Amino acid sequence: MSFYDQLKFTEEGLIPAIIQEASTGRVLMMAWMNRASLESTLQSGQTHFWSRSRKKLWRKGEESGHTQAVKEIAFDCDGDTLLIQVEQIGPACHEGFKSCFFRSVAGDGTTFKITEAPLLSPEQIYRKKK
Repeated sequence: MSFYDQLKFTEEGLIPAIIQEASTGRVLMMAWMNRASLESTLQSGQTHFWSRSRKKLWRKGEESGHTQAVKEIAFDCDGDTLLIQVEQIGPACHEGFKSCFFRSVAGDGTTFKITEAPLLSPEQIYRKKK
């Protein structure tokens, strides 16, 4: 039985992937993968995902240059979630933060706080290439 046979994709053919920094264990982001993006990830050693809004495959860092080198891919006991450990180059978040999880609920849940400073602004990340 292959690795793919162990996975449970949604009706849309997707599986959530939690991206974790291998050296620190910090969760950097969550994104969706389909079989093609998972195959591209395994083949290239760089993370590839499925964009639900754009309806297309994309490689992390294809525009920003902030890439993820895959160190290990694991899946949970139910086969319905991936855990991908990476070496992150630059911010993981498109808003310029190290992690997409830079906000925490504060108090009774009516407010939130920013828990870290951004590494770059979105304008610095996605400036037009000449």
